[in-house]
Amino acid sequence: MPFGFHLAQGLRFAETLVYAAVGGALLGLAGFPGGWMSGAILTTTAAALMGRPVYIPRPLSHGMFVALGISLGGAVTPATVERMVACPLSLAALIASMTAVTLGVAWYLRRVHGWDSLSAFFAAAPGALSQSLLLASDTGADVRSVAIVQSVRVFALAVALPMVFAALGMTGEPLSLPPAPSPGEAIGQTILLVTVPTAAAILAYRLRLPGGLIVGAMLVSGILHGSGIVTVGMPAPVTIAAFVLLGGLIGTRFFGTDYNDLKRLARAAIGALFVSVGLGSVLALAVAWLLALPAGDVIIAYAPGGLEAMIILAFALHLDPAYVGAHHLARFFFVSVMMPFAVGFLRRRD
Repeated sequence: MPFGFHLAQGLRFAETLVYAAVGGALLGLAGFPGGWMSGAILTTTAAALMGRPVYIPRPLSHGMFVALGISLGGAVTPATVERMVACPLSLAALIASMTAVTLGVAWYLRRVHGWDSLSAFFAAAPGALSQSLLLASDTGADVRSVAIVQSVRVFALAVALPMVFAALGMTGEPLSLPPAPSPGEAIGQTILLVTVPTAAAILAYRLRLPGGLIVGAMLVSGILHGSGIVTVGMPAPVTIAAFVLLGGLIGTRFFGTDYNDLKRLARAAIGALFVSVGLGSVLALAVAWLLALPAGDVIIAYAPGGLEAMIILAFALHLDPAYVGAHHLARFFFVSVMMPFAVGFLRRRD
């Protein structure tokens, strides 16, 4: 029986990998910005909605986040650090933006679609899928509706933002690589690049740091690259495979979603998406103009998507993953701390 169970899981994973690889290759080989991830999301989500049992093993997803974190750390340069000087003001503006987006989306879901206060609040919380679902299940809110609205937003941002950025010419330039070290040095640096960030990722995960696997690996990899200790990066095939797996993982969130429920909630989800993206984009553009920051970096940093997906998307679009990561990590902490207080307030008011 255990063998049959594991065999069934293996077959589900193999099928999911085919969907993700085909979709990723279609857009990735075509040179589409973030194409390996976006294509994998599209095909895996389509398969999930058609009832296919898509599945990504949890241990493999952990390894994927570590590999991507190491790759992201390679983007850290002295110039990146200099750009973080404006971060405090930008982070303060981020809190104001998050508050406005949450209130706007919650108001829309309540007034237009008749949702209760708690369900509307959980669905409106920007980029807080896991916290929203956990608290929604504990407070009697409509977990299914919250999950669909939040998932549609994460999915749409991960797929649509690369298209919009490419159409508007807002993607950055690929990183200029330093001269390659000698073969002996390259082997030693690669071993260092894999082992030390991996250990940091495991430690951050054990300490329950939000996004710990990717953040821990990215932080140490960034220190190694920024200090010049390491000049090599993760092999391109490894990074591409991790992009494809991430896209497949996002697509699996739609497995088991009833089509009638999805259709019923489509209008609410799309409306909430437009409200959140509209408000967030206006505020992000205002911050970019006031602080003289690149608009692309600020839009991705303020986008109400998932922590890992937005950092990786910044990397794929040749933007500043350090700036984007700092803001999404700050948003995660702010939402995690404030959400229980907001729930208590809504309950007392109701």
